[in-house]
Amino acid sequence: MTVNLQLFSAQIRLETCKMLAHRGFGHLGGALSIVETLSVLFGEKMNIDPKQPDWQGRDYFVLSKGHAGPSYYSTLALKGYFPTEVLYTLNENGTNLPSHPDRLKTIGVDTTTGSLGQGISLAVGIAKAFKLDNKPNKVYSIVGDGECNEGQVWEAFQFAAHQKLDNLIVFIDENHKQLDGLTVDVSNPFDLRAKMEAFGFYALRVDGSDEKAISEAIDDCFAHPGQALCIVLDTIKGQGVEFFEKLVDNHHIRFAADSKNELDHAIAELEEFVSRGGAV
Repeated sequence: MTVNLQLFSAQIRLETCKMLAHRGFGHLGGALSIVETLSVLFGEKMNIDPKQPDWQGRDYFVLSKGHAGPSYYSTLALKGYFPTEVLYTLNENGTNLPSHPDRLKTIGVDTTTGSLGQGISLAVGIAKAFKLDNKPNKVYSIVGDGECNEGQVWEAFQFAAHQKLDNLIVFIDENHKQLDGLTVDVSNPFDLRAKMEAFGFYALRVDGSDEKAISEAIDDCFAHPGQALCIVLDTIKGQGVEFFEKLVDNHHIRFAADSKNELDHAIAELEEFVSRGGAV
């Protein structure tokens, strides 16, 4: 079945915005910057079965930048892992949808993440295990550009490259902002693609808001066996909601009257787009 990826992206973005508007606060910026990548992975590329979430033959997804959990949850709900109504329990007492993904709480979540640097380390270990067991499963992991401040991230990258883990694609979400401000000001990451190539990765850089470009980059990566694989995503933190795109401090937002109005406006526009079936 062919999936309209632009429509799926809009649905993920809509559910994410509605969930956070209902909650009144949350990690909006980094959740929205990875929507198109989630759309391509879960809508087209990953070998998964929502009816059998623990199926041993599935591909694994590791959200190393665990604070982006809201869009991950929206994606899982839209794929049928659990009802979309559950999204409105985000961060509530007793919820199965905590702020950061927890594999013991949420159906469809493969790894518990949130402590930056640990997710990619888990992803590398999972990929190595599949290699040792001669299994065809693939692993996909999204790392934040701010997360790359963590030394553990680079230890994981070095190990992945040395082990030639060509069953793993590392996505670096370069949305140019982090908790404390612009990444270039906090700790300049410089040229991430060049750095990954220097580590021994086959690395590409693409527009992270373009589903077609992301899809083609994934295919390109897997056409280069025998080395670790990386796609640097050039994204905008808060992607798809102009008001939040322009905010520097959009890592975690508590919605005041003006920002809530802007979010409600974005929700209305997304609902209209989705109701038209994604037609412009």
